[in-house]
Amino acid sequence: MFLSEDEVRSLLRMDELIDAMRGALRDLSAGKVEQPMRLVLPVAEHKGFFAVMPAYGGALGAKLVTFYPNNKSVHTYHAMILLFRPETGEPLVTMDGRLITEMRTAAVSAVATDALARADASVLAILGSGVQARSHLDALRIVRGLREVRVWSPRNSGEFCRQHDVSAAASAEEAVRGADVIVVATAATTPVLMGEWLSPGVHINAVGATRPTWRELDDEALRKARIYVESREAAMKESGDIIAAGQIFAEIGEVVAGSKSGRESDEEITLFKSVGVAVEDIVAADLVYRNAECRMTNDEGERNERRTSNGE
Repeated sequence: MFLSEDEVRSLLRMDELIDAMRGALRDLSAGKVEQPMRLVLPVAEHKGFFAVMPAYGGALGAKLVTFYPNNKSVHTYHAMILLFRPETGEPLVTMDGRLITEMRTAAVSAVATDALARADASVLAILGSGVQARSHLDALRIVRGLREVRVWSPRNSGEFCRQHDVSAAASAEEAVRGADVIVVATAATTPVLMGEWLSPGVHINAVGATRPTWRELDDEALRKARIYVESREAAMKESGDIIAAGQIFAEIGEVVAGSKSGRESDEEITLFKSVGVAVEDIVAADLVYRNAECRMTNDEGERNERRTSNGE
């Protein structure tokens, strides 16, 4: 079976994906997932990266993904995901992984936001106007009642805001001052979010700068925040922000499981730093595959009913 991006889109709902990511993160922190560090191969000649991300956590598979941050006319990342039958090792399905990467990143941020943001959080600031801005807007609306959304990016924020009926900010500072939840989803390699702009009680989802030498948060932002990640091992090796911070309070899966605390006061600043881990992709792909099987079964049942009604 091969599933294109359009087929994946028709089979993947954000609310289902958020629930699936909640379980995947809980299992990861509980030690129920086999997941080596991602292998990253630089394609220096073209300023890109190629990565291999295998995992086994009930579902078995791997994602092959490219990341070319300077792309303009095409997406900055492309991916394929392969699933195998865990019992026999037989190939099950190959599917386009670009949309899964886009959606699972936002779904994981939604899990973190649901666990860490204030219950009454209603003002969202997004730094960035690409596909992650769009998917985070969709995902965070599911877990919090948003009354105001402000977006800033170095380019294209005006068009993004017109398409999604949200407010454009003149600067990153204007977007984030007074916000309850902040999403940092840019291609920045140096800080774009400054700690002096942060209001008490804000929750931050930072999903860019996933290389050891890249940053999207300044030192003051890191100092002010209680820091949560998907995987301690991955974040400490791959995130320049976490390496600079030198400390992690908890994995978000530990918070989901109740073994570590989340927000402890309305004034506390919380930060979820995401680098993206393989189990998220494999669990998301497994959800797509199971939905595809269910659809095929239902379609076959409908065909059989039509045959019966026609006397065939």
